[in-house]
Amino acid sequence: MRASLLGSDAAPDLKVEVLEEAMANFFRYLFIMPTLARFELETHQRAERGQALTAESLVELMSGLLREAYGSAVEVQPERDGMLWAAFPHLFEDYYAFQYETGISGAHAIARRILGGEPGAADDYLRFLSLGSSVYPIDALRVAGIDLSKPKPLEEAFDALGSCIGQLEELLA
Repeated sequence: MRASLLGSDAAPDLKVEVLEEAMANFFRYLFIMPTLARFELETHQRAERGQALTAESLVELMSGLLREAYGSAVEVQPERDGMLWAAFPHLFEDYYAFQYETGISGAHAIARRILGGEPGAADDYLRFLSLGSSVYPIDALRVAGIDLSKPKPLEEAFDALGSCIGQLEELLA
């Protein structure tokens, strides 16, 4: 049985809006940000090799990565989709894009533990918060009961996206 994002007494239109927002966030953080992380890595590697980074080459790179990410299910239009990189000028500073995917996966796992009533989850979360930046984030998350060195948190985030899709399908049926 799927857990509902909203209670059964919420208005159907509100449920649809909340589900659409949740799905948009999961899409952004589980699909777009990892693709941008690959773009970020490739542009840095090209610069290290002395290759020019022109708008044309960046559009071509972004389009290729999106085609690979979406597979044949989505038609990528380079003149529109290939410009995605331009909305993120800080991609050329330091590696950060991967942090969104790991962040949303970790946050979802923490919330799932707490909302699921797992014993000690709230206390683990408070201990996690008390660490601040005194330890590496991956180590701090372990204090919260989340191990991002394993695929489980990411798999659970994808499961949550699947649950949102299923709930939306039921509402729109």
